[in-house]
Amino acid sequence: MEEGFAIWANPSSPHAEGRRARAALEDARERIRRALGWEGELIFTSGASEALWIALNRAKAKRRIVSAVEHDAVFRAAPDATVFTGEEVLDAQTLVSIQHVNSETGTINPVSDTAATLGDSGAVLLSDCAQSAGKLALPDAHMIVVSAHKLGGPIGVGALLVRDFNLLEPSGGHERGYRQGTENLPGAMGMAAALEAGEWSTTSAQRALFAESVAAHRLTIGEQVDYIFALAHPSISAQALLIRLDGQGFAVSAGSACSSGTLKKSRVLDAFGVPDDVAARTIRVSIGWNTTPQELERFSEAWRSLA
Repeated sequence: MEEGFAIWANPSSPHAEGRRARAALEDARERIRRALGWEGELIFTSGASEALWIALNRAKAKRRIVSAVEHDAVFRAAPDATVFTGEEVLDAQTLVSIQHVNSETGTINPVSDTAATLGDSGAVLLSDCAQSAGKLALPDAHMIVVSAHKLGGPIGVGALLVRDFNLLEPSGGHERGYRQGTENLPGAMGMAAALEAGEWSTTSAQRALFAESVAAHRLTIGEQVDYIFALAHPSISAQALLIRLDGQGFAVSAGSACSSGTLKKSRVLDAFGVPDDVAARTIRVSIGWNTTPQELERFSEAWRSLA
């Protein structure tokens, strides 16, 4: 990123400094594509939310069907979308959005299975891979959303991976005319570096031991990753848990949101069928690339003392 900040020019400028910036941007683009194993196109964005907006609003397919457990950014970008039931008639005018890994529960949604069911319908499959890119293999989809800071890169940059630009209507501007605004060159370079950085501070075996230590209170919803956990306390509310754990130095979040002074059930937990009383006692715990084995052990001890 320091190298990127030293290249001050706009990558779209025709002068020598602009060409230098363009070369660095294209190098970062190719490194990211290679690290993710993506052979299609890549549009740099300001993050996953913008990538979702472009996919949902610039796709040539005009009908939107989304899963009930999508990130709020999907519903903000496509407020008129239909919630997927599996019984819809699909055609070339349909875009289906299925999140790969759920951000609240760690559930792995069967995106590739959905791709197979689309068959020859011509429907376009979009997958929000903000919580899986760089950690799991990308699913089989026409468009994929990636966020840099979810994989150890900088905040403020992401990408929309597109199998073919013909899936989108261009709007003019940068990124081959598919995005407004000058590209974030230092961010793109930081994203590439993060994907190439290698192993996490914890091993899969250490994360498995952590999962075992909290298994009695984990909401088990389908196949799940080993770095996102929804933990339901037997009696303490999520808000009280946040306060207690924050006091011990743990940054966790609630599985249910507080609105106007009353505890409101998470939309995602509701869609997964979690009872209201359990959702009200559920927190989300995630393991990052720089989480240490000592931190996992310390959290396990803190959770045992509370539960």
